[in-house]
Amino acid sequence: MNAQKKIVKPVLVVLIKAVLMISLVIFGVHWSNDQQHLVSLGNKSAQAEQGVIRPANISAVVKQTAPAVVKIETVIRTQVNMDPFFNDPFFRQFFGAQSLPRTQVQNGLGSGFIVSSDGYIITNNHVINGADQIQVTLTSDQKYPATVVGTDQELDLAVLKIDSKEKLPTLSFGSSEKIEVGDWVIAIGNPYGLDHTVTVGVISAKGRPLDIDQQHFRNLLQTDASINPGNSGGPLMNLNGEVVGVNTAVNAQAQGIGFAIPSSTVVSVYNQIISKGSVSHPYLGVTIAPLQNQPGVVVTGVVPNSPALAAGLKVGDLVTEFAGKEVTSPQELLDAVAETQPGQKITLVLQRTGQIQKKEIIMGDKSQ
Repeated sequence: MNAQKKIVKPVLVVLIKAVLMISLVIFGVHWSNDQQHLVSLGNKSAQAEQGVIRPANISAVVKQTAPAVVKIETVIRTQVNMDPFFNDPFFRQFFGAQSLPRTQVQNGLGSGFIVSSDGYIITNNHVINGADQIQVTLTSDQKYPATVVGTDQELDLAVLKIDSKEKLPTLSFGSSEKIEVGDWVIAIGNPYGLDHTVTVGVISAKGRPLDIDQQHFRNLLQTDASINPGNSGGPLMNLNGEVVGVNTAVNAQAQGIGFAIPSSTVVSVYNQIISKGSVSHPYLGVTIAPLQNQPGVVVTGVVPNSPALAAGLKVGDLVTEFAGKEVTSPQELLDAVAETQPGQKITLVLQRTGQIQKKEIIMGDKSQ
């Protein structure tokens, strides 16, 4: 593994590019408008309730929660063309140069957890992205084919569904807002195919940004609980056995640095997929670049039919403030946009030909 930071299912890290597109992409695959499957966050602090932490607390949580953690195996089939006999010139004089179709099979492995007794499962989008076949295995070794209910590519989350005649064990959500740096957490998953491996650590930091595979994550939980390839999509839990994050990434060249999507984000994405089939993401519609020797960002492009175009933004504008927050770099504008809501009216401050101007912008919804 050569990447400094990588998604747990191996991918290469990309550097932050000078020109960034301020747009968040989301698409739904299939959905069911069923309000009874919506979930909510708990409001208890595991550390406050548990007091002094002892190993017995950990083992009890694992026994309670492990049955709801699943192994996810995927198959991706792609058609490739291969010349007969490896394109040997001797054989080509008999067979010609036409190519023979061949199917390449790629297998993937990840984790997930059940959130409803009738089979709704949460995992990472990168675990199942592009899969032709998805199989879920329970702790009982029962195997089920899974269908994709919906995905959020931007936030790397996916909802799956399996059909079981029996009621399935489930996990509930705890508050990622209330959990504190230093609190104990438990990760369960399938690293390297080792089913239901349990690791324990603490919350090392909160609100971490991370750039992986052309995706920008913000507000991640950092943990030193061991996370390895195959852990993707598995739960990170507090000592109440509540999910406070979804394990998604690891620093491959450093020990004890893993990242999880906070439960506040996971619950929001899951409920939107279940209720309406897509996830709303704020959308501005500009490309930008950093400025040399001064704070702010320069607009390098305006997307047609975008909120930015409707508000009158032009190439060459220097953006210095967005929604009341100073903008000194492309990253700050990205973060400020992500904190808004579709339909929200915000004020953008810019400089154009030496004049300061204010633009009123109604944020768009990238899913529409």
